[in-house]
Amino acid sequence: MQPINKIKNYLEKSGYDGILLRKRNNFSWLTEGRKNHIVLCEPSGIADWLILKDKNYLITNKMEERRVLEEECWNLSFEFDVCTTEWYESAEDIINELTAGKNVVSDHPFQDWKIADKDLSAIRSVLSDNEIKFYRGVCEDTASILEQTCRELKQGMTELEICGLLFKKALERDLNVQVALAASDERIYKYRHPLPTDKKLDKFIMIVVCAERGGLVANATRFVHFGPLPPDLIVNKEKLARIDAVMNANTVPGKRISSIIKEGIKQYGLAGFPEDWKLLHQGGLTGYSSREYLATPASSEIVMANQAYAWNPALPGIKSEDTILVQPNGIEFLTETKTWNYLEVKYGETSYLRPDILVR
Repeated sequence: MQPINKIKNYLEKSGYDGILLRKRNNFSWLTEGRKNHIVLCEPSGIADWLILKDKNYLITNKMEERRVLEEECWNLSFEFDVCTTEWYESAEDIINELTAGKNVVSDHPFQDWKIADKDLSAIRSVLSDNEIKFYRGVCEDTASILEQTCRELKQGMTELEICGLLFKKALERDLNVQVALAASDERIYKYRHPLPTDKKLDKFIMIVVCAERGGLVANATRFVHFGPLPPDLIVNKEKLARIDAVMNANTVPGKRISSIIKEGIKQYGLAGFPEDWKLLHQGGLTGYSSREYLATPASSEIVMANQAYAWNPALPGIKSEDTILVQPNGIEFLTETKTWNYLEVKYGETSYLRPDILVR
């Protein structure tokens, strides 16, 4: 089912007359991969959709209208009318006029309207066959640029220079980097959510990326070590691979999210680090956001087929993260390139390959 039909069904079932879509990810979702943004760091864009039960409106300003229509909103699968303002005018009056007397919600704060993005998250997170095909390409490219960066970086480069190399590769593949984290040497052990700094790489580095194209976000982490690994790191990477494999293996249709987190916590205890799960969020549902929500021991959501997840457990000196697709009969690691070094973990009757540290 196309996104426009999913939204119409949502309006019918919820009793709403319409919904205002201002967020970038929802614009991309509705238009099957088009863009409405100029500023990369803002969640909303320069073109909005007002979807009513019987009519659709694209709302933008005259400065943006031609490009948006010719490059972003041509050949869409649904009909719509265009409403424009001057670039110096607010769209609020047009929106109020079109929605007068109607019960309309929004995906972004607007006046005193109810925010319905959580409802949309549940709908958009179940991916269609076309979205899955597109998402595979996003994840393959994201993993590729991350692993290429790991193979090309050099000792003495700063964390910022290394992320700059990653950004260059991302732009060349039309990937918008939403998150780029890096920590080298002792910073890996001190911080589990580290922004890159001007610190120079000596022997060991972690690089994290969340990259988006067409609204869909791929998430992955990789490590590089120059020279032989210290014994404690060898032990911890093997323990972590077990935790990660167990969490991914338990991500099956019908499973409650809280039970996956609790199984992960159990594995932390068996690894000898019962409290480490509290030092970094463990990930959660992904797709049209790097995380649609963060999973906790109290999460009530249920895993569904054709959803994507990204778990990111961590132990001292090491973290693991990939994007997976939940299928009816198993999971698919979307950010697995087959060209990296992997650790094999047996869980139940299945073996899982989890990313190893690249030793250079």
